[in-house]
Amino acid sequence: MAQVLEQLERASVLVHMRPLFEMNDEQFEEFCRLNRDLRIEMTAEGDLIIMSPTFGRTGNRNFKLTALVYLWSERDGTGVGFDSSTLFVLPNGAKRSPDVSWVRKTRLATLTDEQKNKFLPLCPDFVLELRSSSDSLAEVQAKMREYMDNGAQLGWLLDPSTRSVYVYRANGTVEQIENAETVAGDPLMPAFVLNLRGVWEADF
Repeated sequence: MAQVLEQLERASVLVHMRPLFEMNDEQFEEFCRLNRDLRIEMTAEGDLIIMSPTFGRTGNRNFKLTALVYLWSERDGTGVGFDSSTLFVLPNGAKRSPDVSWVRKTRLATLTDEQKNKFLPLCPDFVLELRSSSDSLAEVQAKMREYMDNGAQLGWLLDPSTRSVYVYRANGTVEQIENAETVAGDPLMPAFVLNLRGVWEADF
């Protein structure tokens, strides 16, 4: 039973929309409002991705990661951090919600108040995705590549099952760090070193 529950965690459903129906931005926003308990994304092709809420241990890891990025961001002061419920409209039209993200204040300053009160029309400078027990590694890696192709400067994919970190950089390189204990955000996020020991180890 435990194994079955793990496979259900954050299991996503892909709903093909085109060519029968194409959801515009206003309809997508309303659809999200009507389904607040679900985490909903949209691919660049217009397909919906619907995911259930996370289970306990994944939620605890996400909480830690968000808190650690927040603490660094407050000290640094050059950008703003966002949690996993924040949705970004990428340049290619995809609507994505990274587990943790960070955007420089200089970029946010170019947005209008109306844009700031809606899904943000940009790709974050930094994105972090935490692989859950039901996530296909290939699918999450494809998502990371999409972020980088759309303007992200730094991306981290964390895989607790192997204690590995995949570091994506703006120059197109991807570095896999096995049995990682720390990962550094320089030069985009100076002096930010993420201690992964507390992330890999579950609190309960």
